[in-house]
Amino acid sequence: MTDSEFIERAEATLAAIERALDSTGLDVEIERSGNVLTLEFADGSKIVINLQEPMQQIWVAARSGAAHFAFDAGSWRDTRDGRELFVALSALVSAQAGTPVILRPR
Repeated sequence: MTDSEFIERAEATLAAIERALDSTGLDVEIERSGNVLTLEFADGSKIVINLQEPMQQIWVAARSGAAHFAFDAGSWRDTRDGRELFVALSALVSAQAGTPVILRPR
């Protein structure tokens, strides 16, 4: 994938994450600064999602750990366990929000 294709896909994914979170009604503050999306929860904990252009990956850092996602076969997949990005984010957001959440790309 070219650098411009990566940016286009990754930017669209960050926007989809924002829309998915907005639709949940959770008490989470969403802040976007360039290629970094920060989610702050009511308890003050954060999840940070950022684009790593040189690696062509999306990195996610949460209270429970970090993961790197690369685009593969039409979706963003964890480079360690193959889990899809929105599935992983659903688990991370659920853990930090203290309530079950299912995020879907929109």
